Amino acid sequence: MSDRLADEFGFDRVDKDQFAILRRHDAATLLRLHHVPLWKVPFIAARFRRLMAQQIHMIVPFPGVADLLGQLAQAGSTLAVVTSNSCANVRRVLGKKSMGLLAACEGGVSIFGKRAKLRKILRRSGIHPAQAIFIGDEIRDIEAARDAGIASGAVAWGFTDLDALKAHSPDMLFANVAEMRAALVA
Repeated sequence: MSDRLADEFGFDRVDKDQFAILRRHDAATLLRLHHVPLWKVPFIAARFRRLMAQQIHMIVPFPGVADLLGQLAQAGSTLAVVTSNSCANVRRVLGKKSMGLLAACEGGVSIFGKRAKLRKILRRSGIHPAQAIFIGDEIRDIEAARDAGIASGAVAWGFTDLDALKAHSPDMLFANVAEMRAALVA
């Protein structure tokens, strides 16, 4: 999909041999390395969401995530999703049952717009920032949480390299779903 977007929008293709190195960088660096002008990012993101929707049947949640969401909700946690993807895509991947556990879904968030959406969810839900954690798989997720005044959690099974996540000092780092369950389900 990345080659298709690169060709369509005129930025550098991702060299598959460099993928491991690319996983160590934040979003701004990735854009710079691939010569993507910031003004094109919203158009690329919208096209990406449409392409992903066409292939969504190939994407499944990581094993144990659906059960974890259920356990967190049962324990009284308020759950929400903030994503650059669309909520429709999230719904199709998570399924009706897991999606029904969410108090909010903020989708189509700009590449650097997660902080504002996190604050919006906190305001709407009445949750104090000290009682919240934003869990993601990218450096920008750690930064967004920090900028919103909430704890950050990083998962080792997503896009960004584990050492790169560690270098940005998330409040919590999860190697797998079982670790997340042990830390968050009380």
